[in-house]
Amino acid sequence: EWDRWLLMGLIGIAVGMLGFLTHQIIDCLIKLKWDLVENYLQDGNFHVTWICVLGSGLAMVLVSSSSVLFFCPAGSASGLPEIIGYLNGTSMQHLFNIKTFLGTFVSCVLAVASGLFCGPEGPMIHLGAIMGCGLSQLQLDTLGIRLPFFTRFRNSADKRNFITAGAGAGIASVLRAPVGGLLFTLEEVSSSWDIRLAWQTFFCCLTATFATDLLSSSFYGLVYRGHFGFFEVERRILFWDLLDMSVLAFIPTVLLGVLGGLLGALFVSLNLKINKLRIQFFNSIPKSSLRKTSKLLETDISCVPSVANLGSGRTFLALDVGCVISFPYSSEQGSAAALLAENGKQGIAYLFKRGTPGEFGYASLCAALAFYFILSCWTAGSAVASGLVIPMLYTGALYGRIIGLILVSIFGVQTNKYGAWIDPGLFAAIGAASFFSGVSRLTISLTVIMVSMLS
Repeated sequence: EWDRWLLMGLIGIAVGMLGFLTHQIIDCLIKLKWDLVENYLQDGNFHVTWICVLGSGLAMVLVSSSSVLFFCPAGSASGLPEIIGYLNGTSMQHLFNIKTFLGTFVSCVLAVASGLFCGPEGPMIHLGAIMGCGLSQLQLDTLGIRLPFFTRFRNSADKRNFITAGAGAGIASVLRAPVGGLLFTLEEVSSSWDIRLAWQTFFCCLTATFATDLLSSSFYGLVYRGHFGFFEVERRILFWDLLDMSVLAFIPTVLLGVLGGLLGALFVSLNLKINKLRIQFFNSIPKSSLRKTSKLLETDISCVPSVANLGSGRTFLALDVGCVISFPYSSEQGSAAALLAENGKQGIAYLFKRGTPGEFGYASLCAALAFYFILSCWTAGSAVASGLVIPMLYTGALYGRIIGLILVSIFGVQTNKYGAWIDPGLFAAIGAASFFSGVSRLTISLTVIMVSMLS
C-alpha cells in the first residue's frame, strides 16, 4: 500500500499548493484594485474612484462568468453537488477534465476578487477532486496522454477514493482544518467509507494544509518574505486565550441555534425558488447562444449592487482612516463601510474581534445583514464558480453580533472575569456556526472546522 499512501501525499501537496496560489492571486487582485482606487482618492477624483471600483468589479465578473458559460460549463456554481452526485454513482461528462479545471480556477479567483458575496471553498473542493482524479489516473483524455505509472489504480473504486481525498484536501487547504476536511468528506461528500480510506484521506488533508501554511509563511502577494517555515499563527487565531463561561451563556446560545436553523431554512428555500425561476426563464430562451448571453448579463446585473456598495464602503472607509479628502458621514456609515469594505474574510475578522462592544451599532449590523443575506442568496447558483462558506459565516456573524450587542445593552460592558462572556465577538462566532449549520446541515465536521479556525 506504499504507493497509495505516496499518491495521497502527492495529491495533498498539489492541492495545498493550489490553495496557496488561489489565496495569493485573489489577494493580489484585490490589492491591485484598491491601490489604483487609493491613487484616485488622493487626487480627489471621487467620481473616477467610483467608476474604477465598479468597472473593475464588473470586468472581473464578466470574465469569470464567461469562463464558465463558454469555456467549461461543467464548472458552473460550486461544483460540490456534481462531486457528490458522481461519488454516489451518477456519470457526468467533462467533470474532471483539464478545461473544467482551468475554467473553474479562473472563474473562482475573479469572482471572489471582484467583490461578489461568495468565497473560494466550493470551487476548491471541485478543484481538489479534479487533482485527485488526474494524479491518481495519470491520464489526460483531452490531450490523449496516458502515463505508465500507478496503473493499478485505474478502476472505478480507487478513482472514487482518490476523488474523495482530493475533495477533502480542497476544503482542508482553504479553511486550514485537516480534521474538518476529513469529517466534511465523511459527513457530506462520500457514501462509501472504511477506516483505511479515513486514515488516507486524513493524511491527504494534513499534507494539503501543511503545504498551504508552509508556502503562505514564505510568500505574501507572491513576493518572498524571507521567513520560510515560520508560521505566524497570531494572524489567524482569533480567540487566543481561553474564555471563562457562565451557565447563562447557554440561553443566548440556544437562541442563536434556533435562529440559525430558521434563517438557514429560509435561505435554502429562497435560494431554491430563485434558482427554479432562473432555470425556467433561461429554458424559455430557444437559442443556446442567446441563453448563455442572457446568463452572462444576469450575472453582471446581479453583481452591480454588491460591487457598487463595496465601492462606497471602501471609499467611506478610506475617508475614515485619514485620507486627504474630507466628506461628511455618520459613524454608522463608517462602521457599515468597515463591514462591506474588504472581502468577506476581513469582514468576518472584524465581527469576531473581541473586546470591541461599541465597534458596530444596530443600524449598520442590521443593514449589512439584510444586504448580505439577499445578495449572497441570489449569487449562489449564478453562472460563476463560487462557494457559500464565507457568506454563511458572515451572515451568521452579523446576527450573532446583534444578539451580543443586545446583551451588552442589557448588562453593560463587563470588566470582570465573570462577565467576560458578554462579548459581541463571542456570539458572532456562535452565530456564524449556527447559520453555517442551518444551511449546510453539518454538525460534527462544522464544529471541528470552527474550533480549528478560532482556537
